[in-house]
Amino acid sequence: MQLNDKTALITGAAGGIGRAIAERYAREGARVAVADLDLAAAEATVEGIRHAGGQAIALAMDVTEEAAVEAGVAAVVERWGGLDIAIANAGIQHIAPLHSLTFADWRRVMAVHLDGAFLVTGAALRQMYRQEKGGSLIYMGSVHSKLASPLKAPYVAAKHGLLGLCRTVAKEGAAHRVRANVICPGFVRTPLVDRQIPEQAEALGMTEEAVVRDVMLKDTVDGEFTTLDDIAEVALHLAAFPTAALTGQSVVASHGWFMQ
Repeated sequence: MQLNDKTALITGAAGGIGRAIAERYAREGARVAVADLDLAAAEATVEGIRHAGGQAIALAMDVTEEAAVEAGVAAVVERWGGLDIAIANAGIQHIAPLHSLTFADWRRVMAVHLDGAFLVTGAALRQMYRQEKGGSLIYMGSVHSKLASPLKAPYVAAKHGLLGLCRTVAKEGAAHRVRANVICPGFVRTPLVDRQIPEQAEALGMTEEAVVRDVMLKDTVDGEFTTLDDIAEVALHLAAFPTAALTGQSVVASHGWFMQ
């Protein structure tokens, strides 16, 4: 029970990577706040966690709205008395070449990834600083925090930006024993990635099978997708790590797609 008596808030946690982390944290003893734009899906995730013997609550949260983020953190503190771990995981994607990408679509992607991470960071830090017992912030980056791909300019820019935000939090939070790290997954077979396959196939004039083989998994060492369990394991390790020896870092889990 590596997270016994810890309280965690995870955004975008009603499905995909966020849900896998929420379920893993609950199995490790954490009290988990499942925050998502889709409250019904968040409640379904919570039901599953409780059925398995864990503790969880569902929160309706649009991470681009400051009031919603502040209210969510306040609800967690009211329910469980504090906040130990915050994960900025909510994300969206938009596939388009730069010459036809609209400013509205650029801003929408940046708002969810970067503005959302900033708002979660501020609300979490204020609570963690008040507690004076430390904490852990984790950002869901990507291999696209390290590399660029065609057709994903706002996503790539936002994921690069998370590295800078994380490193600043690591510097500022150290005096309060708050650590910050970024997880950088390779392609994980989630609904977000599944939607990209036909979009990229159309944009690149390729079959969907070729997109998976020759674009998404081409540079992995084994032609395999990263799994939800892979990322949940990394997230557990970062949250449970006991000292500031591991802060301001980016952990890449990509089957060798990117090596650092």
